[in-house]
Amino acid sequence: MSEASATREMQAPWRQAEPYHRILLKISGEALLGSRTYGVDPDVCAFIARQVGEVHDAGVEMAIVVGGGNIFRGLAAAASGMERATADFMGMLATVMNALALQDALEKAGTATRVMSAIAMNEVAEPYIRRRAVRHLEKGRVVILAAGTGNPYFTTDTAAALRAVEIGAEVLLKATKVDGVYTADPALDPDAQRHEELTYSQVLADRLGVLDSTAVSLCMENDLPIVVFDMNQPDNIRRAAMGEPVGTVIHGGHER
Repeated sequence: MSEASATREMQAPWRQAEPYHRILLKISGEALLGSRTYGVDPDVCAFIARQVGEVHDAGVEMAIVVGGGNIFRGLAAAASGMERATADFMGMLATVMNALALQDALEKAGTATRVMSAIAMNEVAEPYIRRRAVRHLEKGRVVILAAGTGNPYFTTDTAAALRAVEIGAEVLLKATKVDGVYTADPALDPDAQRHEELTYSQVLADRLGVLDSTAVSLCMENDLPIVVFDMNQPDNIRRAAMGEPVGTVIHGGHER
């Protein structure tokens, strides 16, 4: 994309002046590690549960998609020689384990929660049915959507974008370890600058890698804004859900 065309796309700034009604929060599995090298840190789950509870109490309907990289990474296993579909299914099962850990933390904090899985496992989670998920949200329950899309070769970022569109979320909140999208890796380049706003086209053209291209394309096709922010900062989840300026906003270049 030329500099002139990028400028034209960004002429109208994106603004969100009030809390969202319905959101989807994407949390990576690695975010649940805390100070550990493997598994789930209960303190991190409690930290997330407190903020989610505050958002829920403010009347915002919330669905959550969680990754599984703290337990098993299908792509890494496939690169080591495991059959890709098998590795991806194992990764989906890891997301269910994380979803149950988050559910436990949320319910201990007093927030009604349902786990819905794209892979049938009726003893531990409800099957994902879009209309049922929406009904849970309308009844004031936080819905944790596990097992990705239920299909191999798709990331949990893509699952988050797909589920957000399906349930009619107004925004996809991508919780990460950095405070937005940078021009380069800030850990390697001290001169890297954080973007306040980006368009979908810029993310795709510059291969910024904040989400995979399938997820970004799905959001672009459905005009679903993405907010990338640092979840380790106290209250950032709540602030993002309330529409406050946090991190980097990815959108279609129009004013909201």
